[in-house]
Order: sequence, then C-alpha cells, then structure tokens
Amino acid sequence: MALDSVKMEIDRSAEEAVKAVKAETDAEIARINADADAKIASIRERENKRLEESIARLSRQEISSTELESKKIVLVEKKEILEEAFAATLADLESAPKEKKLAQYKKMVQAAKQAIDKPKAYMSPADSFKAADLDVSEIVKDERITGGLILESEDGSVQVDMQYKTILKTVWDREMKSLSDTLFG
Repeated sequence: MALDSVKMEIDRSAEEAVKAVKAETDAEIARINADADAKIASIRERENKRLEESIARLSRQEISSTELESKKIVLVEKKEILEEAFAATLADLESAPKEKKLAQYKKMVQAAKQAIDKPKAYMSPADSFKAADLDVSEIVKDERITGGLILESEDGSVQVDMQYKTILKTVWDREMKSLSDTLFG
C-alpha cells in the first residue's frame, strides 16, 4: 500500500501541477486575448477615424468642386450677358440716325485734328456723308468698317481708329470691373 500511496501522491501532485500549468496557460491566453482585443479595438477606432476624415475630406472636395462648377456657370452667364450688352450697344451706335452720326463724326474729326491737320476719312459704305460735311480732305468707303471712322494723314503715316467697335472696346475694357459691379452687384 505504500507504493499505492506514493503513486497516488505522485498522481495528485502531477494533477495539481497540470492544473497550475493549465491555469497559468489559461491566464496567459486570456491576457493575450485581452491585448489582442485592445489592439483590434485601437486599430478599428483609428481606421474608423481615418475613414470619417476621408469621408469628410471627400465631402469638402465635392462641395468645393460643385461650388467651383456653379461659379463657372455663373461667370459664363455673366460673360454672355456682357457680350450681349456690348453687341446691343454697338448695334445702337451703328444704327443711330444720320444727324446723330454726323454730329459724332464731326467730333471725331475735331479730336483727330490734334494729330492730323486735314485727315482722310475711311467710313462704312452705309454712311453717306461727304468730305465737306465732315471737314476732311477725302472720304473712302471701306467694307470692313461698320460704324465710326478711321482718320488718316495725307501721307498715310498717322492713322486714328475711331470706329465705334474700337472706341467701345477700349471703354469696355477700361470700365469692365465697374460695369460688371453695376450689372451684377
């Protein structure tokens, strides 16, 4: 019986050792699982935050892109309105009554006489003024001119472009900002 008792003691001792090792192993596994769960939670939180930031950034980019596109559309519309206003103003100048055009042309000639003594006037074939009407040396009809005058010195060395489209374009370009502010606020 002594052998049985020693055997039982060894079995019991081995069983206790196995239980202790198993308890340590279970504790280590639980600790490893807890660490892994904490790391997974941290990674998941970091990735969720990154995803939210990416979504917010994409949303801001989409909003910016949409705002830019709408600004482009508005600018195109404004440009079309300004071009229509330019064309309408030019058409009004070119289709003015003969008396009004004559008065304007005389002012153009007077202004040009500061640079050219007795200018030659190039004008639209639609205009029927004579050299004496404008106090110029000669009238030349030019198909390229739709309204206004081009005044030239006798030797051709000096030319003053006073076509309506040239004058209007000069004023238009100079006053574009204030014109745009007036029209569109």
